[in-house]
Amino acid sequence: MSRYRRVLLKLSGESLQGKQGYGIDPDKLSAYAQEIKEVVDATGTEIAIVIGGGNIFRGLTGIGKGVDRVKGDQMGMLATTINSLGLSAALETVGLESVVFTAIQMAPVGRFYNKWDAIAALREGKIVICSCGTGNPYFTTDTGASLRAVELECDAMLKGTRVDGIYTADPEKDPSATKYDTITYDEIYEQNLRVMDLTATAMCRENGMPIVVFNMDKPGNLMRLLSGETTGTLVTE
Repeated sequence: MSRYRRVLLKLSGESLQGKQGYGIDPDKLSAYAQEIKEVVDATGTEIAIVIGGGNIFRGLTGIGKGVDRVKGDQMGMLATTINSLGLSAALETVGLESVVFTAIQMAPVGRFYNKWDAIAALREGKIVICSCGTGNPYFTTDTGASLRAVELECDAMLKGTRVDGIYTADPEKDPSATKYDTITYDEIYEQNLRVMDLTATAMCRENGMPIVVFNMDKPGNLMRLLSGETTGTLVTE
């Protein structure tokens, strides 16, 4: 049995780089697909996924090089679509059906997103991959992920990162940083912890959407989390 019936899994674009340091590492993509398949086969959890595009292009980076913010964010949306198509192909290779939805019209690359079609696909046992963030500039893919988690009536938003939860400080820079097993939305604000952008955190808070921050790069962690083990950090009221 799964800890959650339906979840939104947020992955960073950078996580797909693997050891390459850029683009998409086929081995990393394959590993993620296999881990998702094992979870679905064992627990039956309905999974929607949002992936960032930072491994290909990040809008804010473009601004510093003379790119208009709106155009830069639109380029980032296209980057998330490339990553989504790559993950979809990897999932199908391991035997899972998936559907790529796009927040902007992009047929035949993906299906234009709407809540009802996406929920129908989830109920059919398909992996739903939502690309292009919210479809609007000035919003991050974290905000896109929180929006989709709420819209799709998920039980939790799982934010897969390269660290095993939320710490008092950046553990990669401060060896004395300590990890939280649980934390509230208000504590995140008060301590200015960079879990995800404030708009995304506020949306989860206002809609009672729990967030679990965990290390997606540790094999078996997604299974442990959904099986009910204490993994990562839980963010609630």
